[in-house]
Amino acid sequence: MLTPDEWEAIRLSLRVSLWGVAASLPLAVAVAMLLARARFPGKSVFDAVVHLPLVLPPVVVGYFLLLLLGRKGPIGGWLESTFGVVVAFRWTGAAIAAAVMGFPLMVRAIRLSIEAIDARIESAAATLGANPAWVFATVTLPLILPGLITGMLLSFARSLGEFGATITFVSSIPGETRTLPLAIYGYTQVPGGDLQALRLSIIAVVLSLGALLVSEVMVRRATARVAGRDA
Repeated sequence: MLTPDEWEAIRLSLRVSLWGVAASLPLAVAVAMLLARARFPGKSVFDAVVHLPLVLPPVVVGYFLLLLLGRKGPIGGWLESTFGVVVAFRWTGAAIAAAVMGFPLMVRAIRLSIEAIDARIESAAATLGANPAWVFATVTLPLILPGLITGMLLSFARSLGEFGATITFVSSIPGETRTLPLAIYGYTQVPGGDLQALRLSIIAVVLSLGALLVSEVMVRRATARVAGRDA
């Protein structure tokens, strides 16, 4: 049986991961469209910056988030003084850290789907009088649905396992920021915590595997639906 503290860590991880995906999805779609379709000076540098969290140590990402969004940071201080919003050492900060770490995976999956679209289909819709927003909503979005689903679930799975950026930016506060990976680490550091760490590790594997399996099923269905429309 799981203890209340263990359930709390699981619920918090799911909450943080879901909000991280939801908050980053619109920006990920916009960035993916920009990288797939636009041509502008410095595009390679911009692309590298977007994917930087994939290669940087997560602790470095968390430290930069703390510098920017901490109570004394330029953005964090402004948010607190203007709106009274504090994200450092809060679950919202954990969601931001998860979103940042999962963002490159989401962008890459969506970008590959956009690049696979035959641009002539969108051009045909535009010649029939549809404005760009309507073309995106009725043509582009349904066609990139498999990539969209893949990106969301990969980002979700990555968020579930996020540790370094989270503990650096928001610490490990029970009931507030101690997500599943942080709880596992905490239990390994105390005598007699091995069983709890093992239970949570198994749950983490099950949740991540479940997200990947759901992604595979949903992508197959979305791909079949798109193929049916094309036919």
